[in-house]
Amino acid sequence: MNHRKTGRKLGRTSSHRKALFRNMVTSLFEHEQIRTTDAKAKELRGVAERMITLGKKGTLHARRQALETIRSKDVTSKVFDELAERYRERPGGYTRVIKVGQRAGDAAPMSIIELVDRDVKSATTEESA
Repeated sequence: MNHRKTGRKLGRTSSHRKALFRNMVTSLFEHEQIRTTDAKAKELRGVAERMITLGKKGTLHARRQALETIRSKDVTSKVFDELAERYRERPGGYTRVIKVGQRAGDAAPMSIIELVDRDVKSATTEESA
C-alpha cells in the first residue's frame, strides 16, 4: 500500500531530487519561466509556492529558510523584494503549468512552468541577454 506517501521519486535518490529541485526553483525565479517534464513541473510547484510564501513573510528567519533552497542570493533577494510585493494580495497559486506536447527524443510529456502575472518584458530581455 502507498498510503501517506506523497511526491514523485523521479527515478532519483533523495539527495539528487533535492539538488534537482533547488536548481529548478532557482532557475524558475531567475527567468520566471522554464520548460521541463510534466512530472518535474508538478513537483516543482510546491517548492516554488513555499519559497514565495516565505518571501511574503519577509522575516530574517524566512530569508534564511529560503536560502537553504534557493542557490543564489540575488534570486533570493528578488523573491523577497520583487515577487513578494507582486503576490502580496494573492493567497496562493503563484505558478502555472502549461502542457506543450512531447519531447522529440523520448516522447516524454513536456510542460512550461511559469509564474502567474510574470513580467514578460523583463523575462524576454533576460533571455536575450
